[in-house]
Amino acid sequence: MNVFDKSLSPSAQDPSGNPSWEGSSCLREAPQERQGFTNRHLSFPIPCRVLPRAMCSGKLQTGLLVAGYFIYLLVGAAVFQALERTAEKQQKMAAAQMKEAFLQNFPHLTVAEMEQFMKNLTEAIQNGVYPVGNESQTENSNWDFSNSFFFAGTVVSTIGYGTLRPKTAGGQIFCVFFALFGIPLNIVFLHRVGKMLSLLCKKLGKFLYEKGMRKKKIKFLTLLFFLATGILVFLCLPSLFFQITEGWSYSEGIYFAFITLSTIGFGDYVVGKQPGRIYFSYYRTLVAIWILFGLAWIALLFNLLTTVLEDTEKIIVKDLHQIVKHIRIKGSLPTTVPEGKSKAHPPAPFPPMCIFISAVHIAVCHIPGELRNTPVSPG
Repeated sequence: MNVFDKSLSPSAQDPSGNPSWEGSSCLREAPQERQGFTNRHLSFPIPCRVLPRAMCSGKLQTGLLVAGYFIYLLVGAAVFQALERTAEKQQKMAAAQMKEAFLQNFPHLTVAEMEQFMKNLTEAIQNGVYPVGNESQTENSNWDFSNSFFFAGTVVSTIGYGTLRPKTAGGQIFCVFFALFGIPLNIVFLHRVGKMLSLLCKKLGKFLYEKGMRKKKIKFLTLLFFLATGILVFLCLPSLFFQITEGWSYSEGIYFAFITLSTIGFGDYVVGKQPGRIYFSYYRTLVAIWILFGLAWIALLFNLLTTVLEDTEKIIVKDLHQIVKHIRIKGSLPTTVPEGKSKAHPPAPFPPMCIFISAVHIAVCHIPGELRNTPVSPG
């Protein structure tokens, strides 16, 4: 019996006698009655569902989302490069001419001319043009594809360092619409990546349960794994990498990583902008990818901490209500009898740290958010 016969067998029928298509192949015979006539010899395969099962799978949806997201960034980077690179070349040529004129006429410059030169120099630096050594040469562009992709990533992630920004009217208008659609797309992307990260924690929880570990210990180890892995991958190792490539101290690397991933983005530290340092191709593109996935982790971390604080507040309020209720009923605070002492002895007062202990208890034993749903039974 082939797959088509199996789908029409009595075992594949529901109680009403109609064939059940659940679990059948993606192709089945077409109904034989159409528009008031019957043709028992006419049959052809049609999809058993409007879309193949693969189209409904979470993996394919995630793949399409990731592909669409990066295509959006690549297209945006190409447009920014096309709109801004020519204007930047003109600015670099003007800065080079200004520098040359200053060096030739330096002994004869008046105070007003010196102040004007300082003003023009400051404006050039603010525009990302550094007339130091060969930095003013037009071949060293701030709007090559790698830098443009990095800029596109900082736009949709709302980091906005401010050190690289569009100067032309076309680039500024395109940036508005690019952010208008890119920011919601970035939110959806981060949400999906966050779900993937939480899924890893769920799988870890299931593995630990199968090893016979207790529920509370599973939750604690799952949270510890999430925090330790994220800190290592998105903070510690990148900071070491920045120490090597940028010449920063390790503390400066940690500072830059957190300020970036938290979308604060002061702009005091920016990768790939150190004068005199040579960076490998697509260095900033690699950093942009790190930022995008790091944002998903730190967003999930912030959500986790927020839920911990909310649950801690609920526990504290509950404990306070119990204390107040006990005071009203007994006329005193809750008491405990030390072990080995008779109840006739005066009871010891309840430890005043009960509220703090409750807060620590909920933070450790009640893992909130996505990690709260860690499976504790084999599925």
